[in-house]
Amino acid sequence: MEEVYLYEPKLLKEIDFSTVENKFKHGISPRNPGENLILRPLSSGDFDRGFLQLLTQLTSVGEVSRAMFEDQFNNMKACKNTYYVTVIEDKETNAVIGAASLVCEEKFIHATGKRGRVEDVVVSSDYRGKQLGKVLVAALTFLGKHVGCYKMSLECSDDMVPFYQQLGYIREQNYMQQRFKN
Repeated sequence: MEEVYLYEPKLLKEIDFSTVENKFKHGISPRNPGENLILRPLSSGDFDRGFLQLLTQLTSVGEVSRAMFEDQFNNMKACKNTYYVTVIEDKETNAVIGAASLVCEEKFIHATGKRGRVEDVVVSSDYRGKQLGKVLVAALTFLGKHVGCYKMSLECSDDMVPFYQQLGYIREQNYMQQRFKN
């Protein structure tokens, strides 16, 4: 079956990452995440590359069949210019080893602008400490700017605040939520 991407891979190639490349060590950057590693959009074949297993290192995923994955993938793809799930694949092992999501919300404010939210940032425990989380967040931040977001935001635990601050995010107060049981 032909590989389908959630969004056009050329979007990542169009981004000028030069202003962020100095924040990385050893030549690592969104353009070059490491030996045998590539940064790309989520693809229809990532069910078999361990995408869902990777997400279990972040939160509860539940039982997701191939059909459920494909339905969700197609639903997200149908929402044009909204979902930018981005992964890092290890080409040697054919496995997804990092992932993060940019969700763009259309607004009436800011002259019908877009607000970007970075969510679900996860790097496989086998690959942590190699700046791949920084690669993902930087890539999605620049991608958000590239697609016209007037603001980018994310939520994180207190211990992760310094990590996101080094990438230009500023801590603000008054985050509130309600959770519902499914």
